[in-house]
Amino acid sequence: MKNYPSEKDIHRTYHRQIFKILEQEPFAQFLGMKLIEIGEGTATAELEVKEHMLNSHGTVHGAILFSLADYVFAAASNSYGKTSVGLSTTMNFMAPGMKGSLLRATAEEEKRNHRTAWYKIRVESNGELLATMEALVYRKNHYFVPVEEMETHTGK
Repeated sequence: MKNYPSEKDIHRTYHRQIFKILEQEPFAQFLGMKLIEIGEGTATAELEVKEHMLNSHGTVHGAILFSLADYVFAAASNSYGKTSVGLSTTMNFMAPGMKGSLLRATAEEEKRNHRTAWYKIRVESNGELLATMEALVYRKNHYFVPVEEMETHTGK
């Protein structure tokens, strides 16, 4: 097994590159999601609700809330530059969102080990909690940033 630098060091060294990769996620761009920030195991994104994002009742479609929550889940779980893929999610819808509102989703890492990590996600609008998600990720043994170069430079 390779002796990689700490994940915190990888996050700090490659923060800008990781952010750039994650903000260019094609589906998020298609929907108009904007990645605001990523931290160590955290992420925040926003989305303005448009007419085509509404359901037949005139409120935000659940798939839009799920997609925004899933986007910050992906960003937070990949924030260490290690390829991570979702295993399971549980979504709870609590209040409707409306056309023109700004949705803000935040993900926070609750527990992480070598192979899995667990996250809590909140989707809010104007300070009101619209939905929550709990999510589990599988952490592959692959980095999408050049950690080997970092090893060479750090001597690790």
